[in-house]
Amino acid sequence: MSRTGTRFGPGVRRTAPAICAAATALLLLAGCGGGGTAGAGSSPSPRPRQGAPQPPSPPGAGSHRIPGVGERLHAEIPDSARQVVAVYGAGGDSGDATVVLYTRNGETWTRERRWPAHNGRRGWTPDHRENDKRSPVGVFTLSDAGGVLPDPGAKLPYTRSDAFAAPRHWPMAYRHDFDYVIAIDYNRVRGTPPNHPARPLGQEKGGSIWLHMDHGSGTSGCVSLSRAGMEYLLRTLDPARHPVIVMGDRRSLAS
Repeated sequence: MSRTGTRFGPGVRRTAPAICAAATALLLLAGCGGGGTAGAGSSPSPRPRQGAPQPPSPPGAGSHRIPGVGERLHAEIPDSARQVVAVYGAGGDSGDATVVLYTRNGETWTRERRWPAHNGRRGWTPDHRENDKRSPVGVFTLSDAGGVLPDPGAKLPYTRSDAFAAPRHWPMAYRHDFDYVIAIDYNRVRGTPPNHPARPLGQEKGGSIWLHMDHGSGTSGCVSLSRAGMEYLLRTLDPARHPVIVMGDRRSLAS
């Protein structure tokens, strides 16, 4: 997957991108946030299948590997990465997930925080396509952020723009999905705002795959978590520590 593009240095703040509102709305509908009907209230934490690999239980417990991630995907984590956001999907066809932030010191990965989350409402796929409502399995860099709300103190380059706002016809429960977003570098150009329309692999491979705020149910392909979780990630993920995301259902992650 292409991860080419100019990387902005830590702390860089950009003005709103010059993208028309109609084009932005199209990107949002095709990529993030257009999930199924929201449930009443927040979803409970997903229950992993019996025998599935588990995230570590005690915060602070160290390991030489990211728990639940097999050799294939672990080998794709860059040696330079010192922060990993792991997304453990509950199942291949499930929209429920758990997000865990790990940090690396020396050769040891330590769990920092954990949040209940959601992914694409139809589950996961190793071959994501436009509008398939599944999240892509893989390892991707995290390099740009933004949203409707002012910068909360992000270390990643942050673009504040009303162009991130969800379409007005969306259900009220979805209206704040894009108050904060972190671009997952799948089929996009790093160093550009998250809603930049460039898709190096072509339109048919989808795009606009983000971390964003949760509305209580599955998404159109993004990963969503609480506002508190998004604020923590924005203030913690540091370009100097080369953050990446490892994401997939538990079986795919462990393979």
